Amino acid sequence: MIKNILLLAHLDESNSGLPKIALEALGAAAELAHQLNAALSIGLIGGDVQAAADSVANSGAQRQLAVTGPEFAQPRFASDLLAADALCRAAAADLILAPATARFLRVLPGLAHRLNGRVDTHITSVQVVDGAVCATRWFYRQRIEGVFQRDVRPWILLLDSGCHEAYNGPSGKAAIEEIAVALPPEARRTTIAGIRAPKSDTQTIRPDAAVLFVAGAGWTKKQPDGKSHPDEAEARILDFLRLSGASLGGSKSLVDLSGENQAVLGFMTHLNQVGQTGSTPRHPKGLSTCCHGEEPHVVGWRFINERRAINLDPNCGWARGKADVLYVADAFEVMFKVNELLKKTQA
Repeated sequence: MIKNILLLAHLDESNSGLPKIALEALGAAAELAHQLNAALSIGLIGGDVQAAADSVANSGAQRQLAVTGPEFAQPRFASDLLAADALCRAAAADLILAPATARFLRVLPGLAHRLNGRVDTHITSVQVVDGAVCATRWFYRQRIEGVFQRDVRPWILLLDSGCHEAYNGPSGKAAIEEIAVALPPEARRTTIAGIRAPKSDTQTIRPDAAVLFVAGAGWTKKQPDGKSHPDEAEARILDFLRLSGASLGGSKSLVDLSGENQAVLGFMTHLNQVGQTGSTPRHPKGLSTCCHGEEPHVVGWRFINERRAINLDPNCGWARGKADVLYVADAFEVMFKVNELLKKTQA
């Protein structure tokens, strides 16, 4: 029986508030606590968490716990582990929900070991079935959906982004219970020397973007004039990303071209790969260009709500029931026209 649920979260990179994925996890935790009639607590880690705590003061949590201080402002395995351990013990949590951020994916498996509990990552939903908590996640490259339970407590679940409605309640004034954590010298050895980030106009992976734009190998193939135009392809794709704020994905065939001595898009890496061992992003809309819509690639689009494709071949994979809308046209010409329309709209 689950009596206490803890939502564990850390501040965003700017240390100014909670990231969207943490608010999504809070929405799931609040819903679960209501269904189980369990007590909900929130545990925060960061430099100064008062503003973040105020933003979720009306979420229904009975307690707001926090480990604060400059030592906890930046991600570090040793300090984050001790902070999370202290919060979980103070909350006496049976079930711990947390956002599946890079910071927590490193730390919380170690936390489960310290608490003699169990941890499951990349959870897509949590629900109550016949009074028992069931977690859902995908296996075998997003092809098999599994639903499972655990009897071991505490049970730690890391929820993927885009899987639950984010908490969007009014702000208030939160009463924070600060938990003191003394860091030994060995927990301070790692320091953050600085952060190197790409310029905003060169950033191509945007998880919270409304549109996912996926480029296929056709962008680098010969065009009607018998020549390939990778420079022109780069310009049109980057213009679209800049004007629309879309996130960039790539088919496996395109990102593999760099090892085949063929013309490639300079900004495309394996980090952009969607499907066939690549990522499985979640965006409201997706636009596939110069892709054939093969099954492994389409699997990567499983959670895209509206799928559109541009391809000159009316018999491509996207035309066989895999796209909501298929434009049988030249992607070079279509994206040129789209970019012109976006420029006029923004002007």
